[in-house]
Amino acid sequence: MIRPGPANHIIDVPGINIGHAHDSTMITGVSVVLPDRPAVAAVDCRGGAPCTRETELMRPENLVEEVHAIVLSGGSTQGLDAASGVSDWLREEHRGFQIGKDLVVPIVPSACIFDLNNGGDKSDLNPGKYRQMGYEAVSSAAQETGQGNFGAGMGAKAGTLKGGMGSVSLMDDEGNIVGALSVSNPFGSVTLPDRPEFWAWPFERESEFGGLPPPSMESPLPLNYDQHSFFQEVTNTTLMVVALNVELTRSEALRVAIMAQDGLARAVRPSHCPNDGDTLFVLCTGEKKFKKGDTATLYRLGMMAADCIARSIARGVYEAESMGRWPSYRDHFNLIQF
Repeated sequence: MIRPGPANHIIDVPGINIGHAHDSTMITGVSVVLPDRPAVAAVDCRGGAPCTRETELMRPENLVEEVHAIVLSGGSTQGLDAASGVSDWLREEHRGFQIGKDLVVPIVPSACIFDLNNGGDKSDLNPGKYRQMGYEAVSSAAQETGQGNFGAGMGAKAGTLKGGMGSVSLMDDEGNIVGALSVSNPFGSVTLPDRPEFWAWPFERESEFGGLPPPSMESPLPLNYDQHSFFQEVTNTTLMVVALNVELTRSEALRVAIMAQDGLARAVRPSHCPNDGDTLFVLCTGEKKFKKGDTATLYRLGMMAADCIARSIARGVYEAESMGRWPSYRDHFNLIQF
C-alpha cells in the first residue's frame, strides 16, 4: 500500500530539513532544503528560461557526487546570490567538499523564479538582500511544514492565481519514502478551464487541496490554445525538489528526476514553456540500501515522485493566500478552506 507519510511533507524523508525566509513587503523569499549529511543529487531542467547555479556539476560524469543544500529563491537572477548566504553558513559549520586538511567548499545548487512584477515594493531589491535571506533560511532550517506563502513561495503566482510553496510525501510497505516540495509559479494554469478542479485532482490524497469531487462535465472541456488572451505574465518558473530515503547512484537519481518531471505536466497546462525555467532537483539521503539493477523499484520510485510533484504543485496553490496582484485560489473560486 502506498500512502502519505505522517506529516504529508518532504520532511517525512529522514534527514531532510527545510528553512524559509521572506519579505512580505517586497513579496519575495528564499527556501532551503538542508540534508543532515551530504546527499547524492541530480537535476533535470526542462524550462526554456532557467535561472540556475551549480547545476552543471551535478551531471553524472562530473566529479562532485554530493551536495550540501538546495536553494530555491525569488528575485530572478539577483536571487541566485541567496546560495552565497547559504554557503557562508555552511562554511561556518565546516560543512562542504573537503579540500586538504582545513578547507571546505559547500556545494549549493540553486534555482530562482521570476517574481519581480507581482506588486511588491522592489525598491530595496539587490543581491545582498537575497544573500541575507539565504543565510536566515538555512540557519533556521528545521522540521518546517509551512505551505503557501512561505519562503520562495511568497512571490509566486500560478497562471492568474497566487502561487505558493507546496509539499507532500508518499511511502510504501517496503520502507521507501518519497517527498516533494514545489514552488508553484507556472505560466500555465493549474485548474481546468473556468473550473475550480485542479488538473492534478486524480492524485489528491486526504483532501490535501480541497477534496472537491471529480469533475463532472456534460460536454468536452473548452480547451483554449490561445494563452495570450488571459495570461498576463510571460516569465515564470516552477521549482521542485524530490527527496528519497534510498541510496541511489547519480545516474539512478537522474532517472527519478526525469520521471518526476512528468508530474509537472500532469498538474499544469501548458507546462515546460519557452518562458518557464522549470527545474527539478533530486536528493538521496541513502538511509535505505538499493539493490543494484533493481529497475522495478526504480520505476516505482519514479512514479511515486511524479505523483508527489503533481500533488505538491496543486497544494502550493491551494494553500496560498491572496497577495499583491494575484488572488488566491480559494478567493477566486469563493471556496472555504477545509
